[in-house]
Amino acid sequence: MLTTQGLQEAGTSYYRVGRSGTGRERPEIDALMPDPPIADDLSRDVYCVLGIPIDAIGMRGVLRRIRDAARQRTRLLISTPNLNFLVTSQSNRSFRDSLILSDLCTVDGMPVVWIARLIGIPIRTRTAGADIFDALKSDAGPATSLKLFLFGGPEGAAERAARTLNSQSAGLRCVGWSNPGYCSAEEMSGDHIIEEINASGADFLVASLSSQKGQSWLQRNHQRLEIPVRAHLGAALNFQAGTVRRAPVFMRRLGLEWLWRIKEEPYLWRRYWNDGAAILRLLFTRVLPFVASTWWMRRTHERGEALTITQDYGSREVTLSLSGPADARHVDRAIPVFRSAVAVRKRVRLDFSNVCAIDARFLGLLLMLRKQLESQGCSATFVGVSPQLARIFRFGGLDLQ
Repeated sequence: MLTTQGLQEAGTSYYRVGRSGTGRERPEIDALMPDPPIADDLSRDVYCVLGIPIDAIGMRGVLRRIRDAARQRTRLLISTPNLNFLVTSQSNRSFRDSLILSDLCTVDGMPVVWIARLIGIPIRTRTAGADIFDALKSDAGPATSLKLFLFGGPEGAAERAARTLNSQSAGLRCVGWSNPGYCSAEEMSGDHIIEEINASGADFLVASLSSQKGQSWLQRNHQRLEIPVRAHLGAALNFQAGTVRRAPVFMRRLGLEWLWRIKEEPYLWRRYWNDGAAILRLLFTRVLPFVASTWWMRRTHERGEALTITQDYGSREVTLSLSGPADARHVDRAIPVFRSAVAVRKRVRLDFSNVCAIDARFLGLLLMLRKQLESQGCSATFVGVSPQLARIFRFGGLDLQ
């Protein structure tokens, strides 16, 4: 039976194990040339943290993605998960889905960075929404400025932020703003509002609403909005408008920006208290058990063992049988196999009977595989999952159903 390891040694990129008319397996080599780089979700360096995707990407990579999307006029939905996002996603499925459906998820809050480090994710610092905004301001001169549309925020804040931006020689130029007032995501999705936003010809739409309303509004209008880059960047608009002062750099580096925010906006104390209590529970009931379980499974296989994947292309579904450690070291081996399976637009059945270890990076890849399949109306099912492996899936937040 063919494996990805054997075919890679033979110099092939993709292979397919289908079925002949007699029911016997037969290999079909799709291509012998190296794969061109493909900008899809499977290409992302993404990790699964309590069920949400976290991209291990620095500021330079984020800016490059934004400018490429603006230049090519391709959709790029950015989410910036902080502690509140992480906590809310555990009880609000639609909010969690809005993060999974995003094209890029950068870490906003230091508590999320600390959790990521504990899990073993190579993230050393956060890439907050306000930091992305500031970096774009200083990233280029007026000749290459990104055109910006500001949506939401307190009364008058968007206009003040626009005037401040346009008075500076910066990498951002505001071409419009709108404040729909206090209403639901449905009410602020009227045709006249969306038409006004689209007519601006902006490159980057920044929403400044509550986290749940902002994510919901962006998802609701994903196909209607014509501005290529969209993001809900939290309090970034307020910082630009000067209605809220941002914490000093040393407090941000120490993870104490929340204390400063309470000083600036006292009503936030209740949210931070509830989120703090919730993350402590998650730490002891999910995060630490995940770390312990993945560590224990790693000890059960030899260090030199490799992941192999066999493919069986049936008439109605694709079966991928994995054997060995499904971890960060072998993600590059799995990506082309998963991409081939997605390309045929069938159900995908993943057999984990012979998987001896798994980690947050591979769970992130599975999260992206499921996302791409569901966007095509297909599905991914996981079979042969041992009780120990099932615990890791549960602690990591990836549903088996």
